[in-house]
Amino acid sequence: MLTAAEALYRLKEGNRRFVAGVHEAAGISRNVQFKDMAEGQEPFAVILGCSDSRVPVEIVFDQGLGDLFVIRVAGNIVAPSQVGSVEFAADLFGTPLVVVLGHTQCGAISAAIAELQRPNEIRSRNLMSIVDRVMPSVESLVDTDYAYDLETLKLQAIRANVRASVNHLRHGSEVLESLIAHNGLMVVGAVYALETGEVEFFE
Repeated sequence: MLTAAEALYRLKEGNRRFVAGVHEAAGISRNVQFKDMAEGQEPFAVILGCSDSRVPVEIVFDQGLGDLFVIRVAGNIVAPSQVGSVEFAADLFGTPLVVVLGHTQCGAISAAIAELQRPNEIRSRNLMSIVDRVMPSVESLVDTDYAYDLETLKLQAIRANVRASVNHLRHGSEVLESLIAHNGLMVVGAVYALETGEVEFFE
């Protein structure tokens, strides 16, 4: 199994290939032995990303079958089921790296900003369960200078939301806290730019 630093490097190199239009994962997939794949998995990274159709994680990082343990939910929020999924991969498979991947032009962030600016009385309780988890990241910015520039506000809110999810994973699970302290698990944040295809890692 790779170390967290090695896994992070592998993701960065995969994204570099994706941006350059040089792909390796398709060849890996063609040569995969399905019988071996069915017997178990050893993903080298967990990606908690958004459900947005424009952010297909394996493609963005140029990875093949079995390489990534992917959790996708609108707004890349962290709720108990997402924490449990991360715990499952990190503990059972020994996956050394967790990445919370946000992206530009995020609909969940836009919905949270719209809700703050003009609360909607007719709303889905299920959708609001997502918006409500994003809201604190947006609320912390509306009283700053970012509020005067909607696009900058959105971008900063996207980054703040990713950081909030990273913090939740780092400090909201005894299982993950132990793996970070004793097994070298790394949890980092990143943002995917729809405009360029590039992923920016925060740390």
